[in-house]
Amino acid sequence: MTDVVDTGIEHELGALFADARRRAGDLDPHYGALWNSLARQSSGGKRIRPQLVRLAYEGLGGTDTALVTRVAVAFELLHTAFLIHDDVIDRDTVRRGDPNIAARFAARALRNGTDERTSAVWGETAAVLAGDLALSLAHREIALLPVEPRRRERLLDILDRAVFVSAAGELADVVNAGATEPTTMPRVLATLEQKTAVYSFECPLAAGAVLAGADESSIAALERFGRLIGIAFQITDDVLGVFGDPAVTGKSAASDLREGKRTALIAHAATTAEWPRIAAGLGDPTLDDAEADELREALRACGALDASLALADEHVTLARYELDNADLPDELAAGLGAIARRAVERAR
Repeated sequence: MTDVVDTGIEHELGALFADARRRAGDLDPHYGALWNSLARQSSGGKRIRPQLVRLAYEGLGGTDTALVTRVAVAFELLHTAFLIHDDVIDRDTVRRGDPNIAARFAARALRNGTDERTSAVWGETAAVLAGDLALSLAHREIALLPVEPRRRERLLDILDRAVFVSAAGELADVVNAGATEPTTMPRVLATLEQKTAVYSFECPLAAGAVLAGADESSIAALERFGRLIGIAFQITDDVLGVFGDPAVTGKSAASDLREGKRTALIAHAATTAEWPRIAAGLGDPTLDDAEADELREALRACGALDASLALADEHVTLARYELDNADLPDELAAGLGAIARRAVERAR
């Protein structure tokens, strides 16, 4: 993906949030502050999903910049909603290196004279509401698109699939982390597809293609590519969550270990002789940095790191196979190929 800022996306998001802040401020100052926090939470990301929408749309002959920007914004709002709700589920207080909505509203509560317990309620409530608002705004963007009804229905179906499948993945992720038995690799991969690949890659590509009026075979090829590359991307992301540099990733390299997150790393480790050693520390919320380093060394020693990177490479190969066998315009295929490469290069 390119790191160039899409000014159209930023302008549209800015206009949406400015309007919402104005309307919210007329109701209550705290509500206005909530929309300020939501706008801030939405800033600073890589805008991967909007880029995918635009890449598919323009690569398949679409030319209406204003129209594709609105669809792209809808998928960025969806992503923002999921990140906010994910932080609530994980009880995280930091996102992209800054206090998230829950943390900011908990601090706001304390400044308003509440006790610690009440401040936590403020924070969680604000985060849940902010995620809901972003989700609603994403649907509104698609519902009000000035396109023919059938195309709008297709886009709403894609957005619905993104939400519906991702909810299944989020629930599976929590269930997996709390399971007494190790999570198998097929179960981990199914969860990655549901939680991340569908909404982050498959659906944005499909939305861009549908908006462009692409044929069904092209849409299906993009969906298959998106699911495969999305899994590769998330495997890599999970590797970075344990072995990455926090200064680069923006998150602690120990949080996934403390949460007991069941990733490809852990699924592989569970099949090795190192598992009892790893299982003893995995999911311990008091795990310190030294103990986390020991777990990382055990994951390296049992081959989990190498196996996970190889699995990500395998999914990239499968994704490129889909490109090679699809009848897509050359420029679009080249752009998707570059995305495939970058999906795993981040961890090299």
